[in-house]
Amino acid sequence: MEMRSDLPANSSKFRKLSDGDMAEVQLNHLDQSRVKDELEIESADGTDTQLQGDAGPPGGKWFRSKFFVFSIIFSCLLITAMCIGFVVHYAKSGDVGDMDTVSYWPVTLPQEQQEWYDRGIDELKKAVSREFNRRRAKNVILFVGDGMGPNTVTAARIYGFKEEGLLAWEHFPHMGLLKTYCADKQVPDSFSTGTALFGGVKVNYETGGVDANVPLGNCTASQNEDHHVQTILRWAQLDGMRTGFVTTTRVTHATPAALYAHVPDRRWECEAGMKPEDREQGCRDIARQLMELPTGQKINVIMGGGRQMLVSNVTGTPADPLDTWASKSADGRDLIRDWRVRKQEEGVAHAVVQNNRELWSLNGGGIDYLLGIFANGHLMYDHERDRGEAGMPSLSNMTLKALEVLGNSDKGFLLVVEAGLIDQAHHRGKARKALHEVLELNTAVESTLGYLKSTDRLDESLVIVTADHSHSLTINGHPERGASILGLAGKSKTEETPYTTLTYGTSYQGFQVDPESLKRKNPAEEDIGDWEYTQQAAINTDENLHGGSDVTIHAEGAMSYLFHGVHEQSYVAHAISYALRIGRFRDSSIAETLADLTPL
Repeated sequence: MEMRSDLPANSSKFRKLSDGDMAEVQLNHLDQSRVKDELEIESADGTDTQLQGDAGPPGGKWFRSKFFVFSIIFSCLLITAMCIGFVVHYAKSGDVGDMDTVSYWPVTLPQEQQEWYDRGIDELKKAVSREFNRRRAKNVILFVGDGMGPNTVTAARIYGFKEEGLLAWEHFPHMGLLKTYCADKQVPDSFSTGTALFGGVKVNYETGGVDANVPLGNCTASQNEDHHVQTILRWAQLDGMRTGFVTTTRVTHATPAALYAHVPDRRWECEAGMKPEDREQGCRDIARQLMELPTGQKINVIMGGGRQMLVSNVTGTPADPLDTWASKSADGRDLIRDWRVRKQEEGVAHAVVQNNRELWSLNGGGIDYLLGIFANGHLMYDHERDRGEAGMPSLSNMTLKALEVLGNSDKGFLLVVEAGLIDQAHHRGKARKALHEVLELNTAVESTLGYLKSTDRLDESLVIVTADHSHSLTINGHPERGASILGLAGKSKTEETPYTTLTYGTSYQGFQVDPESLKRKNPAEEDIGDWEYTQQAAINTDENLHGGSDVTIHAEGAMSYLFHGVHEQSYVAHAISYALRIGRFRDSSIAETLADLTPL
């Protein structure tokens, strides 16, 4: 293109532009903000066009730099090569796995590694696919393994399913830990922990249903209703729900008593456990509170043992012995008869059952109230009980029948199930019995889940499994994987005497010394797998004492996500009442109607 100018050739304002200069002018023209110089460019048809341009900042020279252009080209080539390399590499190793929202690259590993990688992926898949059920709960089933601390759970899992297995509640999506100390002790008892679980308040050791203002054994203080602790059972009743409890202990024992009684001493199961002056002041024993006060009278299902507290002067048999560690009524009462008469007067459908045959033949869907007393004291251990018609039912049998009765209401229900013989076995130092009772609790949980699924109630129900406290059971040494949890772990390096995998901190006849050598007895010389074998312990006392560790809590179903970390044990009652919208969280009548219409 020909350039011309009317000014002299040596003018700095108009000059002939080279091809490179043309490119620079065009680039500078893109970013110009104001006019400095004027260039006249003659087009091919002789027309003059004026462009206003600016020399631009010094940085614009980078566009003319060969090094800059080379760097850009080289970077593009490098990135392209890397992408090609990644594609080729992973194409050879297989496709990308897809786990809903998690992707992973499959790798080939030795079998010893592959097993754990695969398990890790399976658990991760469950974790990322977990959904929160935020609907309000219509029903709550709370399982309490009495004395079922973390070591007991671990040992029972190994006992029943080996190291790789899981108990039914360990499949639940939500879990946490509960701190079990009570108002005045680091290590609690079952009455104080039961009050925390069911009433949401921590209270003094061996007291229940009364707050920490009431000292142990103080009748006068316990009569002040301002100090009474109300429970989820009472709140549920006030909201029109059906309620019940099932236990393998006496129905007046510490854990179930915390649901309905307000007494300053857990030993007050019947009048024989009270001082005469306390009775004269008008304090009632636990059995009478169950049968004679409003909360106890409105309980739809009561099942367990404890006839010797409800009926005076009962006698024991080999198949149904008396509990000699507890009191025995002698004041002429027959509270079972009184309960039946009261229900007849109220005109409600009811039943009293006292053995397997009567329980099995009962149509739970046709009654509103059920009283089942199957033993003078605690029920027999599951491996000892008579499974015939005249015998005692299992925890699962009682739980399923309770669900039949409670499921008759459109208002929902609250059921508490206690596996109380775990604790009783531990107190005697009988580890095998304790572990077996945990497996029976496992069966009850499985049966309950099956029932809820079959009746299409699982999504609207909150199922919880926890413990009230732990025990001093320990898992010792380095036994081989796959070995019996009831077996030997090894030999002491200082005394050369074998020791078992399971031992206790304290125990009944647990500190065992050979009278001849004056050394610890050799457990290898005994049948350590026998039901009656007592594990050795560091300290010997009248019974195995409780442990003070945290206990686990597992939850599934409606609002199960409320259990998520380390909680005070008293938190459980508040979480349950919130999930059910009872107690302090009770909805207005309008809100309840809307909730029924739109359960989500």
